[in-house]
Amino acid sequence: MSANIKALPRIVSAAEWQVAREALLVEEKKLTRARDRLAAKRRILPMTRVEKSYSFDDRGGNVPLLDLFEECPQLLLYHFMFAPGVDGWPSAGCPGCSMTLDDIGQFAPIHIRARGVSFAVVSRAPLENIEEYRQRMGWQWRWVSSAGSTFNEDFGLTTADEERHGYSVFLRDGDEIFRTYFTADRGTEALGSSWSFLDLVPYGRQEEWEESPEGWPQSPPYQWWRRHDEY
Repeated sequence: MSANIKALPRIVSAAEWQVAREALLVEEKKLTRARDRLAAKRRILPMTRVEKSYSFDDRGGNVPLLDLFEECPQLLLYHFMFAPGVDGWPSAGCPGCSMTLDDIGQFAPIHIRARGVSFAVVSRAPLENIEEYRQRMGWQWRWVSSAGSTFNEDFGLTTADEERHGYSVFLRDGDEIFRTYFTADRGTEALGSSWSFLDLVPYGRQEEWEESPEGWPQSPPYQWWRRHDEY
């Protein structure tokens, strides 16, 4: 952006700015409370059983979907557009998906894991392409390949007309897997922080102030928070 742009907000006194800022704060608080109510509704969404057995190519070999939970009860899976026909193929993934992973940073997956949420990325690209691009971009998350399976098609991420991105949330009950939530397109824009991710999953932030069904795990806020190297 040019430093010579002349389009500027209106200039007022400090007192006028304070009045305007406090008026806007009222609206911001309303939005925060509305997001809390929406997250509460998301936590009571019904879920659907994953009937098929899916496996993925991983750095350690071929693994089932259950393995991506890494012994956590919840899985947040990002469907990354890296496949024939997508901008950048075969050496690079989708620019928008790449920005999404950049926005996550390296530590949000560590914090959400403390609340029983595993994070992984999946693409249709062969694992070799994924590994080369991961190294180029400096990303550390678990990223598996669904090449050779119908996983993307079955979950509506690959159609005859397009490739899609998005987040799927899964919950496990023993060895049974259920899909609880999905969001795509602009629904992914505000995501990337630990809090935004926890607001997507069935058990939420698991803090006592949240409106959650009876039996949902909850504990006092602040007390579970740690520096990322202390969990």
